[in-house]
This record gives sequence, C-alpha cells and structure tokens, in this order.
Amino acid sequence: MSDNNMIQEQAIQEHSHSHVHRDDIASKMGMWLFLFTEILLFGGLFLLYLAYRFQYSQEFFTSAKNLNIVLGTINTIFLLTSSLTMALSIAALQRGNKKLSIAFIISTLGFALGFMIIKYFEWTAKFAHGIIPGGETLTSRPHGEVIFYGMYFSMTGLHAIHVIVGAVLILFMLRFVIKGKLNKDNYQRLENAGLYWHLVDLIWIFLFPLFYLLH
Repeated sequence: MSDNNMIQEQAIQEHSHSHVHRDDIASKMGMWLFLFTEILLFGGLFLLYLAYRFQYSQEFFTSAKNLNIVLGTINTIFLLTSSLTMALSIAALQRGNKKLSIAFIISTLGFALGFMIIKYFEWTAKFAHGIIPGGETLTSRPHGEVIFYGMYFSMTGLHAIHVIVGAVLILFMLRFVIKGKLNKDNYQRLENAGLYWHLVDLIWIFLFPLFYLLH
C-alpha cells in the first residue's frame, strides 16, 4: 500500500512538473511573439528614417550636430550596463541567491532611472531653445531639419515609453522576488522581463548612431 502511495505521489509530481514546463514554454513563446511585433514597429520607423535621411542628407547632418553626444553616450553606457545587471539578476536567482538577484534588479532600475533623468534634461534643453514639435522656431527651419527633429522626438520618445514600461515590469518582478513568488525553481517571469529589457536596450543601440553619431 505504501509503495502504491509513493508511485501515485511520484506520478502527481511528474505531471505537475510537466504542466509547469509547458506553461513556461507557452509563456516564453508569447513573449517572443510580442517582441517580434515590437521589432516590426521600430523596424518600420527605421526604414522611414533611412528614406528621409537619403532625401534630406545635408539637413540631417546639420541637425545631428545640435544633439549632445556626451549625454547620448552616457545613456548608452547606462542601458548596456543595465542589460548586464538584468542578466546577472536572472543568473543569481537561478542559483538560489535571492539577495544578489535583488541587488542586481535594483541596479537595473537605477540605470533605467538615470537614463530617463538624462533624457529629461536633454529634451528640456531642446525645448528651451524653441525646438518643439510644431513650434514656430522649429517650423521656420528647413523642411529636412523639421523632419529630423520630428523623427528624433517620436522615435526616442517611443523608446522612452518602452523604458518606463520595462522599468515598471521589472519593479513588479522585484516585488515577486522579495516575496518569494519567484525563485530558482520559478524564474520564468523574471526571464521574460529580461527579454523585454534586452530589446529596449537593443533598440537604443540603433537609435544612438542614427541620431547622435550621424555627423
């Protein structure tokens, strides 16, 4: 009788692990499909940018000189480092090191905050000089420059929204890790959040040279 109970318990455990495994696969596939739609979105914007850049090459080069390459470089370093800390947080949780995982997640959020603070000062500096979408100062410039700044504000603004969404998502993951809902046996949601964050960083890797290194 005892042997039968053990066999039944083992069968239940195997079924439970199999169910969790299938859920993990479905969750990861769903995340990859979502990321693919994001790639299509920004891919379309990149193609539009390249078309306008070919048409207004000189105006794009002139406008790019007014962007702060130092701040852009710092933000690039912030996001690249945040990708590393995000990956390390997942690895730490997989090894069962909860405190280290929390520390790396907080570091990732810190870099995200730093990125947004720099972006805020960068945008406000442009607004102070009258470079505002639809503003008189900007619309009085050559059409190519108007298009450049329109692309700049729309693409970096859309990216900034993704940074905020990613940071909020990671903040929820931090709460789950602290409460023990995510651990070495259940880390899929943290891994999915990491995939999203890596995409956010990858998009910036394309945005940085297209706008800041154009000249």
